[in-house]
Amino acid sequence: MRFKRVYLEISNLCNLHCPFCIALERKPGRMSAQRFYEAAKQIRPYSDYLYLHVKGEPLCHPQLAEILSICQELSFQVNVTTNATLLGEKGHLLLECPAVRQVNLSIHAFGQLPPQERERCLEEAVAFGHKALEQGRPFVVYRMWNLGDGKTIDQESMQVLQRIGKAFPTAHDLAAELSVKRSAAIAKGVFLSWEEEFVWPSLKHPYISDRGRCYGGRQMLGVLWDGTVVPCCLDSNGEAPLGNLFETPFSQIVDSPTLQQMVSGFDGGRVTLDLCQRCSYRLRFSRED
Repeated sequence: MRFKRVYLEISNLCNLHCPFCIALERKPGRMSAQRFYEAAKQIRPYSDYLYLHVKGEPLCHPQLAEILSICQELSFQVNVTTNATLLGEKGHLLLECPAVRQVNLSIHAFGQLPPQERERCLEEAVAFGHKALEQGRPFVVYRMWNLGDGKTIDQESMQVLQRIGKAFPTAHDLAAELSVKRSAAIAKGVFLSWEEEFVWPSLKHPYISDRGRCYGGRQMLGVLWDGTVVPCCLDSNGEAPLGNLFETPFSQIVDSPTLQQMVSGFDGGRVTLDLCQRCSYRLRFSRED
């Protein structure tokens, strides 16, 4: 069994407290470079693509350079999702590492920043995109994942959107494209992506249904910083643990009855895990039976 991607969280610590992020209910911490190597080596036979994210800000990790070097050593293609507030300090590590395939910049986080800091972060995010464009890698995706119902956008986010549009003159009228597309190419290898704000799944949320399909466990898995394996990148509090790869080999977790039952359930339009039965995000790509 192979996965299109595995999310390996190097830390759940973050330098921001964005209102759209679910409250962290598990122990805060980070995975050391040594433990990262142990985890990544187990994951390598199962996926070519490693995402350094579930929760937390990866650019806050003090051993980020070593972690990226390990990714290169193991021939992973790496995706990094960052709130883009530390690009001035750490962005060069992403640009210099050949293993980094794509960097997602969550610029929707800028809306909560004071005007002066917002402008600084915007300038650094724009400069990062231009540097990637000049050297031909990595792919850069500016994310606006905080749209309201009907794809409405608040004033602060609109200002951020307009700033990005001015920075890449070949871009079309980005605001006008919000209602008809989910993404747009604004330069070669540089994109803007937008989504409605979503609700993080939780066992505290009401039951939705036991019918539907999802990519969790089928095309992706997540691994939290302490080694806990979870079905997808949205299980931010580890409420559907499948095992811990520092205690049970990843290969055994992949073949476990719980995961296999989950996968066969989705294949047949059934949702077996309690957390998934309370997840509204899966409804975006799963029509209820």
